[in-house]
Amino acid sequence: MASESVQDYLKAVYSLGRGQENVPTSAIATYLDVAPASVTKMVKRLADEGYLRHVPYQGVALTEEGHRAALRVIRHHRLLELYLTEALGFPWDLVDAEAERLEHVISDEMESRIDAALGYPTTDPHGHPIPQRDGTLPEEDLVCLDSVEAGARVAIRRVSDADPELLRYLGGLGLYPGTTVNVCAHVPFGGPIHLQVDGRDIHLGREPAAHIFVCPLAAETPSH
Repeated sequence: MASESVQDYLKAVYSLGRGQENVPTSAIATYLDVAPASVTKMVKRLADEGYLRHVPYQGVALTEEGHRAALRVIRHHRLLELYLTEALGFPWDLVDAEAERLEHVISDEMESRIDAALGYPTTDPHGHPIPQRDGTLPEEDLVCLDSVEAGARVAIRRVSDADPELLRYLGGLGLYPGTTVNVCAHVPFGGPIHLQVDGRDIHLGREPAAHIFVCPLAAETPSH
């Protein structure tokens, strides 16, 4: 298993490049909050070890080996997040930081037992897909809630986990993955979105709505 710092870099490159695109070294420095000189040194090391390839003037990209290693640590992280919420009762806004600390140290045996205990899940508490043991990562075509037209009925599939405070706010409104939402209206000039959730009226700002990803559902047929 790669060292903790190597795993952090590979996960950063994967996240910034969505697994496929080239990533500028300056973006890595910002993402990890480290000095650009440190990034340059580590990037050279990772390229020498076969995890990254450098694209002149375009940044770095993961090699096949780097891609595999990045998905492995992401799998650890997301399984741990789900285990912390399902088995230990952690709220969904706290599990990211806890999983960040634990993802580097669990063994393959521990990972397998957590996976089995959870029933071989496919998503974490925030709806992000969990990479499978064979290295595949199932993805779903989703759209931001703030772009959904009025009158649509959608299901929340994923919520960004970058901001714990936002997660606490959305959780308080009941906006979790799996929740069905009716989009009633958009207030003009950047105003909030009027939603109906389980019979409740919610007015959600555009900024938090941009962190919620949904898929469309068929319109309900009125009963007679």
